[in-house]
Amino acid sequence: MNSKEKKPKKEPYSQQDDSARSELVRRFKANPLVFIGTVIVLIIVIVAFVFVPAIVPSAGGFGQDLSFGSYNKIPITYVPGNYFAQTREQILWNYQNYYRSVGLAGMPLPEMRIWQQAFEETVVHIASLDEMKRAGYTAPAKVVDRKVAELPQFQENGVFSVARYRAMDKTSRMSLWREVQEEIAEEYYRNDITKVKISSKETAFITAMGSTQRNFDMVSFPIQNYPEAEIKIYLEANKDFFLAVNLSQITILSGEREARQVLASVQDGTSTFEDAARTHSKDGYAEKGGDSGIRMAYEFTILVPDEADRDALMKLAKGELSGLIKVKVNDQDGWAFFRAEEAPRPADTGDQAILGKIRDYIMTFERGEVENYYIRQAETLIAEATDADLEEVLARWELKKQSFGPIPLNYGNTPLFNTLSVPDIAVGGAYSQIFWQSAFSTPVGAFSKPLVVGDTVTVLYPTEETSEDEKNALERESAYPFQVSQFMDTNIRAYFLKSPKLVEHFEESYAKYLQPLF
Repeated sequence: MNSKEKKPKKEPYSQQDDSARSELVRRFKANPLVFIGTVIVLIIVIVAFVFVPAIVPSAGGFGQDLSFGSYNKIPITYVPGNYFAQTREQILWNYQNYYRSVGLAGMPLPEMRIWQQAFEETVVHIASLDEMKRAGYTAPAKVVDRKVAELPQFQENGVFSVARYRAMDKTSRMSLWREVQEEIAEEYYRNDITKVKISSKETAFITAMGSTQRNFDMVSFPIQNYPEAEIKIYLEANKDFFLAVNLSQITILSGEREARQVLASVQDGTSTFEDAARTHSKDGYAEKGGDSGIRMAYEFTILVPDEADRDALMKLAKGELSGLIKVKVNDQDGWAFFRAEEAPRPADTGDQAILGKIRDYIMTFERGEVENYYIRQAETLIAEATDADLEEVLARWELKKQSFGPIPLNYGNTPLFNTLSVPDIAVGGAYSQIFWQSAFSTPVGAFSKPLVVGDTVTVLYPTEETSEDEKNALERESAYPFQVSQFMDTNIRAYFLKSPKLVEHFEESYAKYLQPLF
């Protein structure tokens, strides 16, 4: 067509609109199913390519570069296809398979935990490579080439296929080569750390450690059950220590001179105690006009270090002001003066809140008194049970025995052996040399001395001593190298994840970028 020819003049909008409508009607009548299908596909395309990218981060739905921190200034980021992303996909796949295997398919996955695990694995990966880099190690090109040639995607009839290798674009091949190079470096590092050489003598020694085992009966006195009657006896012997006092106070930290000026203004009526507290006091009671509520005498031990000053406070009459007293607030020296809102009074033994405070004090500062009480109780029980049936004695004492074993001398509850799993004593006993000495030195059929184990006073009664089954010993012997490797791997992971080189903001990034998607 000649460019100089006039282009056809467009029809008015209304005419075009009618024409378009007629065409749409014609197509619908000709083949309604095809027409509706076409419209649906068009809607899907619009949603997929217009609306979805506007509300969901690009690049795989999780953004092109999500930062979760750094290790030794090396960024820890999620980018589609990188180590973080691949690890997350593998962990996700593992969870999905597990859920299907236990009949939980369709249940929500622990997304945050999956991302957390992938993050931690990436930290260990980056840190391992950083250690190898600092050591000056780089996987040789020949070693990397050989590993790449062994990858499944390049195999055909059991041998390396050049055609398959060349079918991958150059950029992808280079990226894959770098990944394999890093895998080799990390594998060398982890093997050097975790694959510890173990002598046959060490293995034999460890195996023999579990050969002798014992079964036990046990009676425990929980320290938390310390009787109220004993608390009242302690209170009676320490009345002055538990006087209930109601004092208001003004604390000055800027210096003695200012403190004296504030005290003088209250004494001469220039300022009320309450106003002076709100204006000058530097403690937690200032906003309440200095009112500190009812406290017990012992609670002033740290605040007022001088005993004579404390005694003077406990003798103030209602409405009386103290003199200026040296105090210590959060390890800072200062000055304070007090006003008695009422005269000190003895602790009310009928008030459970008061008795609770005294119990807390005893458990914190006089725990030895509680332990000694239960040791005497345990010694009395042993004396009675020595000449009588144990079950009858326990019924009279309203106690129950627990049984456990067989268990070897397993200090530290190492997983190579049967572990101490009785809740009352597991935490305190597993790492107690005195506990294990008593457990394996007390003759079978006799009571041990009372032992303080965790929050109990416990008496052990060895009922039987046996030799370990040979099959179990052989299983432990073969498992020992693996256990050592696992132990070393756990330690190296903990080392990296607690390293000062690690700067992480996983939770913040997850909440910002990912949580809204799940």
